[in-house]
Amino acid sequence: MHRAVRTAQLFAGVLALLLLVMPTTAGRISLASSTYLCSGYQGCEAAGYGNAGYRQVSSTMYWRMYAGHNCTNYVAYRLIQSGMPNVRPWTGSGNASNWGVAMAGITDQVPTVGSVAWYKPHVTPAGSAGHVAYVEQVISDTEIIVSEDYWGGDFYWRRITKSGGGWPSGFIHFNDRVVQPTSPPTIAGTPMVGAPLEVAVGGWTPAPTSVTVQWLADGAAIPGATTAGYVPTPDVKGKTLTAQVTAQLDGYTPGAAAPATAPVAPGTFQPTQAPTIQGAPEVGTTLTLTPPSWAPQPTKAKTQWYADGNALDGATGATLTLTRDQIGKQISARVIASAKGYKKSRSTASATAPVLAKAVALRSPSRVKGAPQVGSRIVVKPGRLRPSNASTTYQWLRDGRRIAKATHRAYTVRRGDVGRGLTVEVTHDRRNFRATTETLTVASPVTTTPKVRVRTEAKRGRVAVDIRVKALGAPKPAGAITVAVGRRTMEGALVDGRVRLVVRDVKPGNRPVVVRYAGTDVVQAAVARTTVTVPRTKS
Repeated sequence: MHRAVRTAQLFAGVLALLLLVMPTTAGRISLASSTYLCSGYQGCEAAGYGNAGYRQVSSTMYWRMYAGHNCTNYVAYRLIQSGMPNVRPWTGSGNASNWGVAMAGITDQVPTVGSVAWYKPHVTPAGSAGHVAYVEQVISDTEIIVSEDYWGGDFYWRRITKSGGGWPSGFIHFNDRVVQPTSPPTIAGTPMVGAPLEVAVGGWTPAPTSVTVQWLADGAAIPGATTAGYVPTPDVKGKTLTAQVTAQLDGYTPGAAAPATAPVAPGTFQPTQAPTIQGAPEVGTTLTLTPPSWAPQPTKAKTQWYADGNALDGATGATLTLTRDQIGKQISARVIASAKGYKKSRSTASATAPVLAKAVALRSPSRVKGAPQVGSRIVVKPGRLRPSNASTTYQWLRDGRRIAKATHRAYTVRRGDVGRGLTVEVTHDRRNFRATTETLTVASPVTTTPKVRVRTEAKRGRVAVDIRVKALGAPKPAGAITVAVGRRTMEGALVDGRVRLVVRDVKPGNRPVVVRYAGTDVVQAAVARTTVTVPRTKS
């Protein structure tokens, strides 16, 4: 009898313990709310919705929950599959109604993939013991899809909207399935208007199926800025840029990271071509400024002309007509580029030479006096000038090439000039005037005067005449020679400046000898005279 009583007491105690450690969702679940996507293991599998293998292991208890169709056992199994140990993370009642109470520190109102949708007792569709489900997909903050098993019921996938009824009392975040970064996204580049930025999306685990980017300025999305590259525009100057990177994988809460930049600095113009001044810097001339260019091109460009570094009043156009006020001054121009969101950029054209009044005028031309012969002196007689106090310089040239040190008004013709053409450049200059240069031509070609040497030898009616001709610049000239001895004449030609002619049948006695050299283009003609005594013939 006592044994029977003790057995009954033991059975009652065990039963009470089982009710504590092996909870159920006691009380039937109301299925009247939400939208059911499928029902039953087989039906859901046929519709493309799985159960993560719970159908094959549903006879096993997880976290000390009742096996079989049971919301707590199913959710415990899914959490263990996601990496949690098979140990209930709290003590006390395991009923669904207690899950959110026991784990209040990780329970909130934010649905995430892998979190537990928790229902208090009698919150649709829960009964008196509450209900738990596994969040499979988060469509929005107000729409989710869950998979769930019911005590005394069946397995389902269900779509829930916050406005349609059946919204959970909270979401328990035991071990949510979130795509995690393995290397953080980074932004390369300088945060400056017009300077390209590029976000490297980093590494993620598990590998996402897609990674999206949205650029933000001071937290506000920038329309259309949804690629890895972004070039800051003027309207984001001074704002902090953020690249919101989202890594997505079906069945996982999207991973997110948002690297940020320093506030966007004003952009800078990069000059690609400097301005240049076209035109001669002379009074009355209009100078034209070839404009500079930048990258990017500015929306405004302001020009200012300067004389010796001082701004010229009203000189802000593309051209400048020079006046006498600018004589002797160097002209420059500066262009300032500007645009919204950019620093101003200045580009200066190189200064001109000092502005000249006008060219030195010739009231009468210069002339050259003198014969162009070796050893003779040629002199320039300068013309009359306006202004009369202009200075004059000289440069003599041989066949168009400058002769070294020949920079005086007078020039003595040299042997190297023979056969060449001589000219002289006469330059008239005056401070603040443009120089005027005359090129004077000397009669060409330059000639040389020869020396003719004659040596005679006479024998009984016969006279031999040896002739040698030399000239500076032409030491061995050619040319025709005529020799007259008395009344007898003979012709010949120089070879290397020499010739020997023999005149025959010359009468005895003292006879005059006349040698005539015909000359060449550069060696002048010459005559040499002498006498010869022709002996008588012995009888």
